[in-house]
Amino acid sequence: MDFILKPWPWYVSGPLITLTMLILVLFGKTFGMSSNLRTFCAIGGAGKYADFFKFDWKAQRWNLTVVLGAIIGGFIAVHFLSDGSPIQLNPETVSDLNSLGFENVGASLLPSEIYSWDSILTLKGISILTIAGFLVGFGTRYAGGCTSGHAITGLSNLQLPSLIAVVGFFIGGIIMTYFLIPLIF
Repeated sequence: MDFILKPWPWYVSGPLITLTMLILVLFGKTFGMSSNLRTFCAIGGAGKYADFFKFDWKAQRWNLTVVLGAIIGGFIAVHFLSDGSPIQLNPETVSDLNSLGFENVGASLLPSEIYSWDSILTLKGISILTIAGFLVGFGTRYAGGCTSGHAITGLSNLQLPSLIAVVGFFIGGIIMTYFLIPLIF
């Protein structure tokens, strides 16, 4: 059980991701979570309002099992396969986040300064989540996919647009980390 409860090393998880990608390529499929949002909207009837959602969503049913598997797998991992140890973060990261006002860094996956009900129900909290949600949705649509789709599927298929998107994700992360988060918090 100890092997399952501890984080898997790169030489186990990397080949498993590679095997998954190879199977998807052999079956002519691509992996990405954001495409499921489009499928859910099409199922809900959004095609009546926007041509983007007019497509054969039934051909994407297989990808919906990826979402279901991620939800079920996450539940199992948290409730049955977690040993309860805190998240292991670099001490410098903990110090930097503490200086920005984040307490209990590493004690939980989501910082309570952003995701607790007390924080969400403030003007600052609802503004952060609304603007961030809009930017993530717009960025995913504009980039033609999400970080997992581009970084895993696109790069493994040697797609130049995915390389450009991944470089953009890293640049955006650096700008957010070093310039915007200190201004917000």
